[in-house]
Amino acid sequence: MAELTETDVRELVRDRYAAAARASAEGRGGGCGGAAGACCGPAPEAPRSDQVFGGTLYGRDADAAPPAAVEASLGCGVPTAVADLHEGETVLDLGSGGGVDVLISARRVGPTGKAIGLDMTDEMLKLARANAADAGVENAEFVKGYMEDIPLPDGSVDVVISNCVINLSADKQKVLREAARVLRPGGRFAVSDVIADPDMDEATRADMEQWTGCIAGALTRTEFERALADAGLVDVEIHETHRVHEHAGSAIVRARKPAGRPTLTSRRDTRGG
Repeated sequence: MAELTETDVRELVRDRYAAAARASAEGRGGGCGGAAGACCGPAPEAPRSDQVFGGTLYGRDADAAPPAAVEASLGCGVPTAVADLHEGETVLDLGSGGGVDVLISARRVGPTGKAIGLDMTDEMLKLARANAADAGVENAEFVKGYMEDIPLPDGSVDVVISNCVINLSADKQKVLREAARVLRPGGRFAVSDVIADPDMDEATRADMEQWTGCIAGALTRTEFERALADAGLVDVEIHETHRVHEHAGSAIVRARKPAGRPTLTSRRDTRGG
């Protein structure tokens, strides 16, 4: 079998997310309770995969977003619960999907703040914008782009969040460098992601279906810590929240950009699309 390129991985992920968005828009359930769910690997101890992935994880936080946005969730956690968001902050959600984490963030940062969702899938962007309109949220924006090449200026956001998406990238180091670039000095990184066990077998890692299900592409704890440090982030914390697979768990990953670290000049001087 030929080795998959970064473009191959991206297109496979895009196809599956697009199918999930279409299912949600058509009322067929685009989240982990539906057949088209993208990040819905089963946990061996759970009879239903939506107990460890998807909207059921939000609890009372779900009240801050329309049911359609919550039901479309494909995530493995609730990053907004640990991001410690404050009034007036700017938040960026990598791989924002149906928009649930963006809408929750928008309410927490208030009218003087802003929540930005980044997604590469037209169908998800359309769904997220419809969910924002339905919720009457005006301080949310959804931008098309890749998390490996974020179309935002250097030092433009206070917090980067993500929900079970970084592991889908074929170049996670590039994603983390971009996250560090767009953070302001002192900015925070708070994501939910799948963390692979050190003994994950090669057959699982090679399985593309599992990759788009957020399992095979995951970093180990040590690999994630090293990648965050290489990106220039400090005070790294990784706490597993629940098991999602025989060889992987969901975890909250937090770090910050040093307050005294200058933001380097980048070609990203203006917002792109």
